[in-house]
Amino acid sequence: MDDYHQNTFQQVSEAGKSLNLLEEKEINAILEAIASETESKMYYILAENQKDLQRMDTNNPKYDRLLLDEARIADIVKDIRNVATLPSPVGRILMQKTLSNGLHLSKITVPFGVIGIIYEARPNVSFDVFSLCLKSGNACILKGGSDARFSNEAIIDIIRNVLDENGVNPNVCTLLSNERGATDELLNAREYVDLIIPRGGKDLINYVRDNSRIPVIETGAGVCHTYFHKDGDIQKGKDIIFNAKTRKVSVCNSLDCLVIDKDRIEDLHYLCEELEKKDVVIYADKPAYDALFPFYSYDLLKKADSDSFGTEFLDYKMAIKTVTGIDEAIEHISTYSSRHSEAIISEDREAIILFEKMIDAACIYANASTAFTDGAQFGLGAEIGISTQKMHARGPMALEELCTYKWIIEGNGQTR
Repeated sequence: MDDYHQNTFQQVSEAGKSLNLLEEKEINAILEAIASETESKMYYILAENQKDLQRMDTNNPKYDRLLLDEARIADIVKDIRNVATLPSPVGRILMQKTLSNGLHLSKITVPFGVIGIIYEARPNVSFDVFSLCLKSGNACILKGGSDARFSNEAIIDIIRNVLDENGVNPNVCTLLSNERGATDELLNAREYVDLIIPRGGKDLINYVRDNSRIPVIETGAGVCHTYFHKDGDIQKGKDIIFNAKTRKVSVCNSLDCLVIDKDRIEDLHYLCEELEKKDVVIYADKPAYDALFPFYSYDLLKKADSDSFGTEFLDYKMAIKTVTGIDEAIEHISTYSSRHSEAIISEDREAIILFEKMIDAACIYANASTAFTDGAQFGLGAEIGISTQKMHARGPMALEELCTYKWIIEGNGQTR
């Protein structure tokens, strides 16, 4: 590790310890101050964001992720204030007991300490991560993508100024440079960083998992399926598919593959009717292609190949797989799923129960859109990511998941 990064990480680690002494009301006041300062500096943030947008092709699926506007800033401010209203996850007693020897044991929640976040072109993540880390008593080291360089620098500058004005060491929120080497330095900072959370596509997550010497919680990659069962309600199906695919295509909970029972293939054109109005490109297997060909735009209908399934499109694109029943649907989803969010549309309760038992994913939906996989939608406040693994956290991660625990043992001279 080079001297510059070692010194940076050491400063964050030391600054983070001071967060243990902050009262919850002090943390809430800082969050409110950051929300207010963000409102007053909105046009500064938007101007810096525009510099980033000018460097990106508007047809790039990441463009929408990168974009900030007045409405999105207002939502960010609302989320910061919402986090301030949430109860602190720190210091909760998970268990207490007194042993026969008189020792009193308490298991209590504590911050991880220093959390490193590596993310792509999503400047709103800078606000979300800091708010959740501060509320849970964690210092954070942020490694944003170069696409959002100017936006992230403006946001972190605002946060650090407010921290300094409130007597908190601003190093508790540190933004690393955009060089790839900074990522590698962070992944090897075992002495100073307690947890790494990558937020982004499959390639980023794989790189972090394969190269980190620090524990990693995988978040972000979502290859999401919706299975239209033979007993699915056609109107529910049409609405859910349209919402899951087109509400926001650049997010991890958007629909990538529609799985349809062959007994309902004649309804496929109706289920996809609204998608055509949004210019959604469909990669269909042969039965689905034949069913759609007379109805769907020729320019938007493609034949599926081996790469069509298991792909997170993050765009106005979707695959369709035809199956002979629920067992084949479960097999297909299990093969290609990223274990993020999967859905079934059916009026058959037994089919729903079977799907819920057999599908291995963080979030499983029955007759609802996968677009709901979101910390705010789950009532958790802002989120730090959607965990697709099984250790420690799974699904939307918020305040509680940014804590671990320790044991407090109080005695009166006992020896063993």
